[in-house]
Amino acid sequence: MSLTAQQLADLMPDATQVESNEPEMESSLHYAQLALLVSCLEWLWRDQNDFFIGANLTIYFSRQQLKNRDFRGPDFFLVKHTQKHPRKSWVVWEEDGKYPDLIIELLSDSTAETDRTLKKTLYQERFHTHEYFWFSPDTLEFAGFRLWGQQYQPIAPNETDWLWCEGLELYLGLHAGQLRYFNAEGQLIPTPEEEAELAQQQAELAQHRAERLTEQLKALGIEPEAWSSECSAQNLSANRTIVRQMLPGYPVRVYFWRSLPSSPEHPGLSVVHPI
Repeated sequence: MSLTAQQLADLMPDATQVESNEPEMESSLHYAQLALLVSCLEWLWRDQNDFFIGANLTIYFSRQQLKNRDFRGPDFFLVKHTQKHPRKSWVVWEEDGKYPDLIIELLSDSTAETDRTLKKTLYQERFHTHEYFWFSPDTLEFAGFRLWGQQYQPIAPNETDWLWCEGLELYLGLHAGQLRYFNAEGQLIPTPEEEAELAQQQAELAQHRAERLTEQLKALGIEPEAWSSECSAQNLSANRTIVRQMLPGYPVRVYFWRSLPSSPEHPGLSVVHPI
């Protein structure tokens, strides 16, 4: 009996509900490293909705693979230009034939040989994944490859031994014994927790500077409240000059607390202007 393409499509089951079939991570080090890679990138791209990150998730790429139970799930993979929503696994034929653009494997005693050989060949010849990296949380072994034609070629490190990832437009490199992202200027891409801690530190530093300035003004016989009431957007330049004369070489910022409306950059303060 022959079938039309539509009839065949109607008979095919929904493979998007196929569960992942990956083993547990090797150790707590591997769990922590995987979580770090995911959380940093999710935070950096939090305003984007056109990518999917898979973490220890099976990639199903053929029906023969299902029959053979030959499952190949990377520890970390990224697919760009797709819809961002939860998935139980990545089923290639349910995703318009898309394969990962980037794969990172975390080497362990039980997987290292496979990651360096069999999986590398699979990602090169079947997936055609543009960039492939591996990293060992135990030994800190780190390497990266990029497709050149039909073959993976090693990615040359920069002077700090970081590797540029074209798919991310970021460097990958070691920091405090972990694999981290860095931007093109060499700045570490923070986790949400690290960014919150930095913001807290900056707020505390701003408060400390404001308190020091208040003490300096009072030592000169100037009441900060009276000074603040005289400041305005129109005479700020003149006031800046006056303070320079009163506090020569003072290296911090002056805070005018209630005289001016909040700025977009500093919504919690009235205004902050450098002397």
